[in-house]
Amino acid sequence: MTGQDLNWDDVRDLSRRVSAGEPFTLTAESRAILQRTGPQVGIPVADVQQAIQSEAGAATLLTEIARRIRDGSNRLSRALSEVTKRQEAGDMDGARQVLRDIVEDEVVPLYRDIAQIQLEALDEA
Repeated sequence: MTGQDLNWDDVRDLSRRVSAGEPFTLTAESRAILQRTGPQVGIPVADVQQAIQSEAGAATLLTEIARRIRDGSNRLSRALSEVTKRQEAGDMDGARQVLRDIVEDEVVPLYRDIAQIQLEALDEA
């Protein structure tokens, strides 16, 4: 994936507008946003394709994509903060375990990859 592919601002913006009361409309643009971002947050392509067959399904998909982006980002941030605390306390095994848990459990591939890179950096240290 390229940096351009991972621009989630459009899905965040769409989600904010819908959350603020703007009605969701399944347009070519919103369909393209969902088709692109769904797999990027770990939703199978077949599930995305099924969801975008109706406005209700697409709106539910939008909510799930936005939730995965937000929740995954929060989990990763908390984990990286915990890793830093454990490193500063000299608990390298504990720091590694925090990262292993994220790598094992995280559904958003980008966040999982970031945790894996951090884990590999710790293993090399």
